[in-house]
Amino acid sequence: MTFTQAAGLGVADELALAMPGSEWWRTAVIYQIYPRSFADANGDGVGDLPGVTEHLDDLQRLGVDAIWLSPFMTSPQKDAGYDVADYCDVDPLFGTLDDFDAMLSAAHARGIRVIVDLVPNHSSDQHVWFQEALAAGPGSAARARYLFRDGKGESGELPPNNWESVFGGPAWSRTTNPDGTPGQWYLHIFDASQPDFDWSNPVVWEEFRRILRFWLDRGVDGFRVDVAHGLIKADGLPDYTPPTDAASMGGEESDVPYWAQEGVHEVYRDWHKLVAEYDGDRALCAEAWLPTIEKTALWVRPDEMHQAFNFEYLQTKWDAAALRAVIDGSIRAYGAVGAPSTWVLSNHDVVRHASRLALTAENPQGYGIGPDSPGKPIADVGLRRARAATTLMLALPGSAYLYQGEELGLPEVIDLPDAARQDPTWFRTGGERYGRDGCRVPLPWTAEGAAHGFNDTGASWLPQPAEWAAFARDVQQADPRSTLNLYTRLLELRARFSLGAGELEWLEGYGPDVVAFRRGALDVVANLGDAAVELGAVGFLIQSEAFDGTAVPADTTVWFERA
Repeated sequence: MTFTQAAGLGVADELALAMPGSEWWRTAVIYQIYPRSFADANGDGVGDLPGVTEHLDDLQRLGVDAIWLSPFMTSPQKDAGYDVADYCDVDPLFGTLDDFDAMLSAAHARGIRVIVDLVPNHSSDQHVWFQEALAAGPGSAARARYLFRDGKGESGELPPNNWESVFGGPAWSRTTNPDGTPGQWYLHIFDASQPDFDWSNPVVWEEFRRILRFWLDRGVDGFRVDVAHGLIKADGLPDYTPPTDAASMGGEESDVPYWAQEGVHEVYRDWHKLVAEYDGDRALCAEAWLPTIEKTALWVRPDEMHQAFNFEYLQTKWDAAALRAVIDGSIRAYGAVGAPSTWVLSNHDVVRHASRLALTAENPQGYGIGPDSPGKPIADVGLRRARAATTLMLALPGSAYLYQGEELGLPEVIDLPDAARQDPTWFRTGGERYGRDGCRVPLPWTAEGAAHGFNDTGASWLPQPAEWAAFARDVQQADPRSTLNLYTRLLELRARFSLGAGELEWLEGYGPDVVAFRRGALDVVANLGDAAVELGAVGFLIQSEAFDGTAVPADTTVWFERA
């Protein structure tokens, strides 16, 4: 059954969806679900697919067009599922393939599309291929599927090059031969439990074609591709030392031998052709941390990916001039290749924007924040700016991504006990970097009850702060001024005024601390300064903060319909 049939759409709807330039992913609001922290149906302390199914009505009421599920495939969970042992099955931690099919069907019945996370840069060291490679030995076809190399030095005691892991420490680990002697080294740009595939091997290409078809045949609507700028490594694997202030995933670097190599584009041209064989405008979205918007746009040329995350927008500071520049640059660069821009403020790898926008010290991507971090956020300032930032973002043309819990205004959890932390970054840096656990704490559904409604047993794989009772969904549903109701109203108006499509016209005359633009019949004004901004007598459709009069306060965004 196609999505249009499952959602009850008629022939006219299908024809409209098939028109060039009207593909659903061009304007969609996509909600990221981090399954282990979304909802736990069986009470074991880890979220699961039945938990997702139970709360699809909540997401339908919120008004999202699609959900993106972070990894739920079979995995030893050394990196929260981004270490995949079997790409074509569901990890028992999250349920079964039948549970996935039931969730997919239920989502489609509600008009919600489903995107799944795919991890092609590396597998788990428990994947059957890697276990075969260890057993087969040097020079074997099994080892040729990964990046095994002899070491340097008199007896190969030194790694093949000086590359560092994204999670800290060396990017190479040495194997042990069956007789107990030291063996070859294997590359892992991430954790030692995540060996990198060798994408110069056509066997790897064919295996991922099989994996794509497996999920497409089940009816998924697309893939978010993890580390999409990885996969291909520079010939010869030359030494490389990143700048000391470089972002962990490469967003501030260029000419890195393990990021953004030209050959990786051929992989996605191949996938584009495969995905195009399926009906329903199935989509590919790249997680590609690149130095500029212009470089990111290369990933969404007409024969490659359909979307790429706009990390430059996510990383932009709360500054009017900077935001105007990144919005302008994004629309121009993506538009030049016929792709929509995407807009995103939070995800499972970054400090939640309700905290990040109020940090008082630099915090490179991937470092996280904890009890001893400098420049910890100012909570009330962060939430106010987060609401204003989202109100601005959801008025922009293109596709928007939301991260679970941001609709509740959840902040980063800073005071996690060291013993509770699970991010590999924390362990591989010896506690120097707190990592990403603070944005992954399970959601509060109810103010009362076990685990704030995450489940009915009280178990939780990461501890939830007691103060999260005030952020709970059931509390916010009853409060017309809540962040949840702000998001719901924003999505309703975005759909009513078709804000995902169309042009943006900048408005002048509001001063240097204001971002102001026109979207059809709507004007949008975001005040990022300290002083109120006079608007005159206008009829507000929505404002990120309630206020009286005609002057927009600091850290507030308003939408109003022109007279």
